[in-house]
Amino acid sequence: MKKINVGLIGFGTVGSGVVKILHDKKSLISSKIGLEIEVRKICEKDLSFKRNVAVARELFTKNPADIINDPQIDIVIELIGGVNPAKEYISEAIKKGKSIVTANKALLSQHGKELFTLAIDKQKSIYFESSVGAGIPIIKAVREGLVANNFSGVFGIVNGTSNFILSQMSDTDCSFKEALLDAQRKGYAEKDPRLDIDGADSAHKLALLVYLCYGRWVSIDEIYTEGISQISPLDVNFANELGLEIKLLAIAKKESDELEVRVHPTLIPKTHLLASVDGINNAIYVESDLAGDLLFYGPGAGQLSAASAVVSDLVDLSQGIKAGLFRPTLNIIKDKSIKRLRKIDDFESRYYIRFSAVDKPGVLAKISGVLAKFGISIASVTQKEKFRAREVPIVMIVHNAKEKNLRQALSMIDKLNVIKENTVAIRMEEA
Repeated sequence: MKKINVGLIGFGTVGSGVVKILHDKKSLISSKIGLEIEVRKICEKDLSFKRNVAVARELFTKNPADIINDPQIDIVIELIGGVNPAKEYISEAIKKGKSIVTANKALLSQHGKELFTLAIDKQKSIYFESSVGAGIPIIKAVREGLVANNFSGVFGIVNGTSNFILSQMSDTDCSFKEALLDAQRKGYAEKDPRLDIDGADSAHKLALLVYLCYGRWVSIDEIYTEGISQISPLDVNFANELGLEIKLLAIAKKESDELEVRVHPTLIPKTHLLASVDGINNAIYVESDLAGDLLFYGPGAGQLSAASAVVSDLVDLSQGIKAGLFRPTLNIIKDKSIKRLRKIDDFESRYYIRFSAVDKPGVLAKISGVLAKFGISIASVTQKEKFRAREVPIVMIVHNAKEKNLRQALSMIDKLNVIKENTVAIRMEEA
């Protein structure tokens, strides 16, 4: 039986999970693919914490060059994360004739075009299934299963930390800070959670989904990104009363010859498939022209979930090596009907708006007058009971409005002497 040798750079949670799967499922994998995948070398500088798999000491090295320069290693797995030095390790490994498996969404979202070009030039591949949605096979599905489809929209809950926090706020009526502390206690959030709660992690993953679906590289700066730290229990409760759920969505939407790319808290109907995605689970909702609307769902984090996707990539690459074939990582065709990215000012959406106003006659007339001045029509209004002395929340749902117009209207409204706090506006999606 032909043997495929693998070198692993990064023996943390996911890396040790990969080694465990390859050990525990060795006979199953070999019998399915007619190949033996063997870990030849592991690079890890810190072996002080305990892993859940036993590995012979002689397999370890602290020098990545021992893997990159080993002529017997066919595939390098990079699981250290971050941009540098991961980029240098991957580049050098490709130049040395090795294919790559990585989970590094931050690196690929910033330098994917350069790295994929290098890989194709050297007749090697980069596989990255675990970079979006952990074990959810979304990348393989879009690249292969939906190869004949065009996509009108992609909507993703792709960050388990933020989804857990919003789920806790909805289920237990707790504050954002309380939900975040709970996530940290349970190991779902990092000590420094900013990458997750500010939306950056979701933006990295969205950049990869946009390339897969539309053949266009978008920089992180081109993705409008807004996090969840300003979400209030008030808004979560009002949303529930309105039959809505707040989710942090990564959205790519084709509108005529423009493409919208954005990450932000979004209100969706409780009847929508994404509304029931709770806890650390992820889901990607894909609108395609042939297969229809599809939902890919599963745990968005976890050692074995992410490691399962890495092993899947290893198997794909190993079969290509066995057959002596080069399969380009991404033979992606650019959607030429898309001429430009839509700017944030031109985004159109329905909005949930919450005003904190003085409790006296004429307040609604002043607010609606400003909205009318900017061409914003009101779908519904609810005035709630006082939650502070002389201060009442007023909740409005407005019809489709341009972002620029809404922001200008709210800026003017917030200057009125009847408004006590900055107004909250959350975008809505009907899909």
